[in-house]
Amino acid sequence: MTAAWPWISTVARLGLAAVFLTAGLLKVGDLAASGRAVNAYRLFSYDTAKVIGAVQPFLEIALGLLLLIGLAVRLSAAIAALLLVIFIAGIVSAWARGLQIDCGCFSKGGDLAAGRTAQYGLEILRDVGFLILAGILLAKPRTRFSLDGLLMGER
Repeated sequence: MTAAWPWISTVARLGLAAVFLTAGLLKVGDLAASGRAVNAYRLFSYDTAKVIGAVQPFLEIALGLLLLIGLAVRLSAAIAALLLVIFIAGIVSAWARGLQIDCGCFSKGGDLAAGRTAQYGLEILRDVGFLILAGILLAKPRTRFSLDGLLMGER
């Protein structure tokens, strides 16, 4: 099983890279919508939500790129895990307060149209799955085809 870990971690790294790159790239073209999505959670002032919404896509893209090339894998996984815990906490908070919003994870987010119901349970399960990928990388950061590996002389 020891020989399999670098391959398992590689799949986790590339999967998590795809998640963060996709999320960031879907938001980066409309930073105002990203700010509105953060504001829909009603956790911050409007101005603070706009700043978070403007920064978040670039953070997600940077994190995705680091994971994709395999640079600072353990640190990137730790940041990803922290972000995912924050995202899960935000979704749980919205659910507990009875808000009907689109989480904005892979969309423009915001309040749902009348008659639509939020799928918070599925969103939390999805993010817990992503958190498991980050956990794998925290525990076993050595992956194949990574810049970290090249810098450490691995082939």
